[in-house]
Amino acid sequence: MFRRGLAAALVPALMIGAAHAADLEAGKKDKAPEAAAVADVPFFLFADTQVSYRYQFPTVSPGVQIQRADGSFVSREAPKQILNIAHADAWAYGTNFFSLDILKSGSQFPAGTTNPPGSVGSPAFSDYGNTEAYGLYRGTLSLNALTGTKAFTIPGLVKDVSLAFGFDANSQNDAFGSKKRDIVGGLNFSFDVPAGFLNLSTHVYKEWNRNGFNLQPDRDQSFDAVPEFELVYNFPLTFTGLPLSLTGFNNIVLPKGRGVRNVADFQYNPPRGLEFLSRTNLVLDLGKLIYDQPNKVDVFIGFQYWLNKFGNVETTTFKGTEEKSFLAGFAFHVF
Repeated sequence: MFRRGLAAALVPALMIGAAHAADLEAGKKDKAPEAAAVADVPFFLFADTQVSYRYQFPTVSPGVQIQRADGSFVSREAPKQILNIAHADAWAYGTNFFSLDILKSGSQFPAGTTNPPGSVGSPAFSDYGNTEAYGLYRGTLSLNALTGTKAFTIPGLVKDVSLAFGFDANSQNDAFGSKKRDIVGGLNFSFDVPAGFLNLSTHVYKEWNRNGFNLQPDRDQSFDAVPEFELVYNFPLTFTGLPLSLTGFNNIVLPKGRGVRNVADFQYNPPRGLEFLSRTNLVLDLGKLIYDQPNKVDVFIGFQYWLNKFGNVETTTFKGTEEKSFLAGFAFHVF
């Protein structure tokens, strides 16, 4: 059955700030070492904390489907409302990024458990949508900064190469009852682009989870360690004459296996496929447009595409693995 799968599936727009922080940090290394040692240089080269809200529709969930009169199946769709708080910063040796999403589904994706009627926690399903909390952390350490050299710069191509690391954790009160924990580690490449930024992280990804549909006591899952890629970008659209930018990310997780070793649970844990998630936002700096106060209030619209959601592969009788959804929201930069 379905599961919570992608490391950065719910990364908000502020992850763009984390990538920008990396570029600012890399730019600082272009200065003479003596300048970097000046006592009054602030500890953080960049810091931003924001609170945002977005509405997304339609979303799907693997295995949540409707059977038509002719016997075929289609995905059940539901809206989601997402509240996010996120923080990004850069310091002398790297960057930090933290994000927490609170996601509220429509009643089409109900809260509930797989407990049988009459047991603790019954009734099995509620008449309201489930709620999920999803948090993640990503950090980098600049190899140029750590070595005090420019050895990891390729002029015109790569500004800096950094060690990259992080983790994800979630909890959701639906029947599946996901309890995702994962760690990532690898390298981050900051590319030298004419305007904005383009960053690519290549990770080893290892995930542990829980599947409420598995037979007791084998609900815990441990997936294979596999390659994972995260591409983050931000390009200003200065030709429009407006404070507009195109921001987004693309994530790829290679197949992770079944997640269980018990043959009796194979029916609930088919082999996972290659997972691809892409989100692109058009962001308007409303504060700069109206009040000439940049980086205070943003509004955005976007599109998200998710193939093999959480690694699940669609079949004729198993739907909800391909998501095409629109989103809109606003963000306040509070610090």
